[in-house]
Amino acid sequence: MRIMRAEQFGLKREVEYGTPEQNASVAAIVAAVREEGDAALLRFSEQFDGVKLDAGSLRVTKQEIEAAYGQVDAAFLEAIREAAANIKSFHEKQKRNSWIDLQPDGTQLGQIMRPLKRVGVYVPGGKAAYPSSVLMNVIPAQVAGVPEIVMVTPPATGGKAGIDPYILVAAAEAGVKEMYRVGGAQAIAALAYGTATIAPVDKICGPGNIYVALAKRAVFGAVDIDSIAGPSEIAVLADDSANPVYVAADLLSQAEHDEMASAILVTPSERLANAVGAEVDRQLAELPREAIARSSIDSYGAALLVESLEEGIEVINKLAPEHLEIMTQDPMSLLGKIENAGAIFLGPYSSEPVGDYFAGPNHIIPTNGTARFSSPVNVDDFMKKSSLIYYSKDALMANGGKIMTLARHEGLEGHARAIEVRLEQQQAD
Repeated sequence: MRIMRAEQFGLKREVEYGTPEQNASVAAIVAAVREEGDAALLRFSEQFDGVKLDAGSLRVTKQEIEAAYGQVDAAFLEAIREAAANIKSFHEKQKRNSWIDLQPDGTQLGQIMRPLKRVGVYVPGGKAAYPSSVLMNVIPAQVAGVPEIVMVTPPATGGKAGIDPYILVAAAEAGVKEMYRVGGAQAIAALAYGTATIAPVDKICGPGNIYVALAKRAVFGAVDIDSIAGPSEIAVLADDSANPVYVAADLLSQAEHDEMASAILVTPSERLANAVGAEVDRQLAELPREAIARSSIDSYGAALLVESLEEGIEVINKLAPEHLEIMTQDPMSLLGKIENAGAIFLGPYSSEPVGDYFAGPNHIIPTNGTARFSSPVNVDDFMKKSSLIYYSKDALMANGGKIMTLARHEGLEGHARAIEVRLEQQQAD
């Protein structure tokens, strides 16, 4: 693991979203699904997943979901149910109500909060399955009151149409009743534009590979999307009190995600930096995903030396990491100085996986420095807001002249006259 001064490390990482060939491929897939519907979905499932389906077998049956319960172990079921309860409890606290403010002149101004009607959740398949991501996408939408939540996930490759039973059970536990065995860019296009089998949605959320990310970007505007997520990131701000075994383990917990994941230690302690570097090497050899984690550490990992924790905080705020762990003597005293971080973990026992799986806050968090201006997935992401304006006659009479002044300043005479005719009518009466 590289050890260097913070100023030697590039604090901004440019992430390219797909090659020209990948973008062209996604554009062709999206266009085909938009034009051909189910026929394109079935063709691409056979082409990319090696699974031959018909339109009647796209939807996962109730019997398949029930059978999945017999394939998962009891410990998983207990854990997923408790995690779901924690996630729901956390997100319930984010709910906001509609409101109306009544003014003395009779004017009523307010905001109406409504849930989206239909949301599509993409769940990756293939190399890895993430039941926890099912909960993190579905539960905030349910808490928001979304009445229709549909899940799409790829069928197993190699000619098998089955879906990982742990994904099906997680979705069922989260309350999803509509599920389809389709993945990739074609699934995103189906959710956005609809087919004979899959009705279109208002918003698409959930992680996926580069083709899924590019497809989400391509359909944005026709529907809303959660984000175009980049590689996973963790930064650990630590002083000499930190346990290097814990720090190394937490850095590797993100490095094992993929070769482009970023794992950064920021510390004023050279002793800690050296100890963490040695621990990373030792623990790497024990990881089943050693090759992925090692590539991540070699390419995007580092221990950054700073003069003080204050300088370390400046570095963190420039990094704006997805996950930030603070392992210092008094982490609470630093919390108020952190401006940019997606999720903040305080103290030696708040390891990043606690948030990934169980504590309750959402683990879908802004990456690639976007924590400067965006937030983890939350209930508001599944709500729409309408402004309410009821202007009384007295209010219009009192303020109409000012409204006309502003409209005419902008050269919009029609706007001004829409007010003027009302004032003239009232004066005539």
